[in-house]
Amino acid sequence: MFTEIWPICEALKQAAQQCEQNAISISFMGTSSDLSKKNLDQLSPTFMYTQTLKEILLSIEFNEEHIKEFIDYCRGVFAENESELKNVDGVQKRYHNKTPISWYMCKCFLYPMLNSALRLMDVNVIIKMGFFISNLHCHIEQLHSKQFGDRPSGNSFTVYRGQGMSKTDFNQMTKTKGGLMSFNNFLLTSRDRNASVDFACGALPNSDMVGILFVMTIDPAKSTTPLASIAQRELSQRCRK
Repeated sequence: MFTEIWPICEALKQAAQQCEQNAISISFMGTSSDLSKKNLDQLSPTFMYTQTLKEILLSIEFNEEHIKEFIDYCRGVFAENESELKNVDGVQKRYHNKTPISWYMCKCFLYPMLNSALRLMDVNVIIKMGFFISNLHCHIEQLHSKQFGDRPSGNSFTVYRGQGMSKTDFNQMTKTKGGLMSFNNFLLTSRDRNASVDFACGALPNSDMVGILFVMTIDPAKSTTPLASIAQRELSQRCRK
């Protein structure tokens, strides 16, 4: 029960953030022994699709025309949303004045639009946002090189991610224990275990969800995917090609 409007707004923001956290798409692949027991065409194609699409997008030379096409598309999507139209104007005017990670983390339409497109494998939207995906990947690569470029192997650290997972996905994950798991988006984690536990616990009131705490030990020298700390001091580094 609320007697003022602002607590309701804050509760809705927290609910939306929890929903975004829980809605991430995950692909599961069993061990080689598991794969020998079933036909490969029975496996989820999501992992293959996302990897192929990623390679294609990162090979394209995007230009200002691609940004303009995306802006025009967004004006149509948010034609009746005055608040987001202002954000679209902001992206058009100031896109090159902020880093891709800053845009990804800011409270506007880019973060939920990109995550939704990757989750639903909406190729149309993914292609329209291809310039942003490429720039974001580029920025992470630059920060990775700056932060971990000279780290020796074995200098690992631990990060956490708390979220809700549907019971169907949870059962699938337990069946592929010892196999591979792929998060099909730009994955946000934290070094704060307690904050991540809070996200996991946030899923518990939903009877169709299971609260999950992912504990990830990272060795940057062995990582095949670029990763980076996005502390505020790092966000000022512009993406250079």
